[in-house]
Amino acid sequence: MFGWTGVFLQVNLAKYKAVAESYDAGLALNFLGGRGFAAKILWDRIKPGTDPLSPENKLIFAAGPLTGIGLPNSGKFVVAAKSPLTGGYGDGNIGSNVAVQMRRAGYDAVIIEGKAEKPVILYVKAKTVEFVDAKEFWGLSTFETEAQLKRVYGHSAGIVSIGPAGENLVKFATLISQEGRSGGRPGIGAVMGSKNLKAVVFEGFDNVPISQPKEMKELGATAYREVLTMPLYAFWKRQGTMSTIEWSQENSVLPTLNFREAVFDKADKISGFAMEKIKVSNRGCPQCNMTCGNVVKDSDRREAELDYENVAMLGSNIGLGNLRQVAALNRSADELGLDTISLGNVVGFAIEASQKHLIAEKLEWGKYAEIKQLIKDIAYRRGIGALLADGVQATAAKIGNRANEWAMHVKGLEISAYNCYAAPGMALAYGTSAIGAHHKDAWLISWEIHTNRGSYDEEKIDKIIEMQHTRGGVFESLTVCRFPSISLGLELQWYTRFLRVATGMDFTWKTLTEIGERIWNLIRAFWVREYSSMWTHEMDVPPARWFKESLTEGPLKGAKLDLEKYNAMLQRYYQKRGWDERGIPKKSTLKWLRLEDVAKQLNRYVKLVE
Repeated sequence: MFGWTGVFLQVNLAKYKAVAESYDAGLALNFLGGRGFAAKILWDRIKPGTDPLSPENKLIFAAGPLTGIGLPNSGKFVVAAKSPLTGGYGDGNIGSNVAVQMRRAGYDAVIIEGKAEKPVILYVKAKTVEFVDAKEFWGLSTFETEAQLKRVYGHSAGIVSIGPAGENLVKFATLISQEGRSGGRPGIGAVMGSKNLKAVVFEGFDNVPISQPKEMKELGATAYREVLTMPLYAFWKRQGTMSTIEWSQENSVLPTLNFREAVFDKADKISGFAMEKIKVSNRGCPQCNMTCGNVVKDSDRREAELDYENVAMLGSNIGLGNLRQVAALNRSADELGLDTISLGNVVGFAIEASQKHLIAEKLEWGKYAEIKQLIKDIAYRRGIGALLADGVQATAAKIGNRANEWAMHVKGLEISAYNCYAAPGMALAYGTSAIGAHHKDAWLISWEIHTNRGSYDEEKIDKIIEMQHTRGGVFESLTVCRFPSISLGLELQWYTRFLRVATGMDFTWKTLTEIGERIWNLIRAFWVREYSSMWTHEMDVPPARWFKESLTEGPLKGAKLDLEKYNAMLQRYYQKRGWDERGIPKKSTLKWLRLEDVAKQLNRYVKLVE
């Protein structure tokens, strides 16, 4: 095949064994790569009910047919596993040299199972695999780990590692690469830690097989130039996603004080313009000329990366209005290997619980020193940190007193940085996300605010589904960054041209979105299989806070969601997807998507509607 290497690497840590295996071309044509490969592998290779932190869970690194090729923002790969945080499908993408080097080593995916007897580092060098003693690395931060490994393997090696949070099985631990590239929000770092796997290092020497290499070089160069000429490019280079702070404040969607409010009185202190005043450089992923990582000097005079999500969640959501201190918390999270979005939720939840006298600890909004200590306690599971390390859903269940109503999550995954008291479409996007409450698959909020914001209409449902197929299905499986398209306006047809030159095959955008729909339905089937008889439409309903409480500040004071209208909207979403009233794919839908084997197996656990 062209575009794909056609090879997976199967690794068993318990046996210290690695075997290359070829896969059928049909897998690539039906699932593309990245998320598509990860979802299919997890469906096929783990038993329902598998403990996410057991040796039987699979940790997957997966790339797509455009990964590592010289075209805009193609240095990404997907990390996936059954999630210890949610109990369902979990994944995330990382922009890292790992993506490039894994492909150059000859692999489209690496599938890791078992548990090593003692801490190890997996070193993949082209066709050889070594299991390196990690005793001296266990306990180190992700930054320290990568720095030491670079001294051994060189700066061109692709390196990804976990920090103390992953080692201590914090259920929202992530994988970190290149001092700030983070991925795997639903606890994929904990899965890696449960396998005693400290780091993975890739070195490759072959070129990715391309159908028309000369044409790809020319096409990629033209696309890079196209990105540079986009009208928004100059401002993007200045602020990246940080401009969203000001936008969210203006539109009353900025998460504030554990999502109680949607405006923050110190928003100007943490905005993109405030960031520009302390910015020292940009960082980006391999193959990228958009470099969205804004590097600043934090309050400890160390370099730290900032983007919208981590600043909103570790800033306004916990009442902290000092950007250098926010940056220091973000750097600490990256060093420890904690997801900053879930972390900001957990800290905000803890402060509110303290103020409601539901926990003994005395915590206050915006108190930098005590919050920084709390973050360390979470990573090391000390004191109240041991409880919070399991996420807001589990913590709320343990402390009771209706805390579940203001535990801000969907399906166990903490909500990312958009407050939805007055955004029913974005609330639905969170409710139906593939991994729990995450924004990347259907970032509807901007479109919604600029159309008919308060409506629960059909147009929003159609737009969500379109975004979920395009962003959550196609981009996550190609596997390339969505920013050139969604942030600058690079036309989608560029990606069909890239595929044609890379693979030698014609993929229409219609075909690609059908693949995206197939992937989306397979992931939904995975969730339903794991929860079987417990599954109801309520799994797709956001937290009660948005329906029972109202905003008390800002221009949208008094706004809240209508539960009856939301549920009606959700049912229309199901109908359009070809799912039943529980949100379970119908047999006919799975058959149309050529997932008959999935329907047959799923029907053993829940009775499917014809």
